[in-house]
Amino acid sequence: MVARVVVGQEPVIEQVFTALLCAGHVLIESAPGLGKTLLVKTLGTVCSMDFSRIQFTPDLMPADITGTLVLTHDEVGNSVTRFQPGPVFAQMVLADEINRATPKTQSALLEAMQERTVTVAGKRYELPAPFFVLATQNPIEMEGTYILPEAQIDRFFFKVEIPFPAQDVLESIIDTTTGVVAEVVEPVLHPSDVVALQEITRGVPVSAALRSAVSRFVRATQPVTAEAPDVVRRYVKFGVSPRGAQTLVLAAKAHALISGRFAVDADDLRAVALPALSHRFQLNFDGWSEGLSAPAIVMELLEETLSEVR
Repeated sequence: MVARVVVGQEPVIEQVFTALLCAGHVLIESAPGLGKTLLVKTLGTVCSMDFSRIQFTPDLMPADITGTLVLTHDEVGNSVTRFQPGPVFAQMVLADEINRATPKTQSALLEAMQERTVTVAGKRYELPAPFFVLATQNPIEMEGTYILPEAQIDRFFFKVEIPFPAQDVLESIIDTTTGVVAEVVEPVLHPSDVVALQEITRGVPVSAALRSAVSRFVRATQPVTAEAPDVVRRYVKFGVSPRGAQTLVLAAKAHALISGRFAVDADDLRAVALPALSHRFQLNFDGWSEGLSAPAIVMELLEETLSEVR
């Protein structure tokens, strides 16, 4: 249903929905005008989730995201302070151009993503469930931006890149968005259904052989381990973290469920590897100067490991 509105981006839609089933957050990277906001709003409508958009700018303050205490009056006219929730108190939050805000403001959102709570004046406030953040950054215009540190990028479940549409897809987009009648989607799921699906996703079984393969693969991406091949020792700055291993397995569970299967196989791991791991694997200077491809190395190591599974 989402694909009727967001034309030609079926792989991106599947990746975002996979992250939603895993209760993870997504960092979307693409040029302007490729439908990031439309994708988030449409998915929110289909899942009946409250939607909020935060436009990140250099002057945005943490309280503009989390909320603040305001002075007001009670029923009898006495002055009291009350908490005014910020835009982060929504079930689906679009953090538009997150890298344009200062690190202090970025960290306010990332704390909410990690803890699912907000602390103001020493009091903790629970965020709604499900809670899903999609942050965007524009890779073209980097002037005046604050690059997200690697440790913070690692907190995003998926990093999704939206490609420029092909000729036929672009024609379909023009046709569907410039006509008299626009495509309208209806709610299909309730937020409680999303929470139930998230619990079901975690219950999808993974064989001991595949768990062992994922562990061997992750250790092989670390240049300081004995299992690392020569290409990793020479050209990799840092490899996949334990959080990356968790993401890979959990995303494979969701992919199996979406595909109509009730157990994870090797193809599920292959399907989710790049969005789950591309932002958790970085080449060193020698690797960049040699023109190596980090995604290619990741997939080659994963394929070698999975080929050992019987």
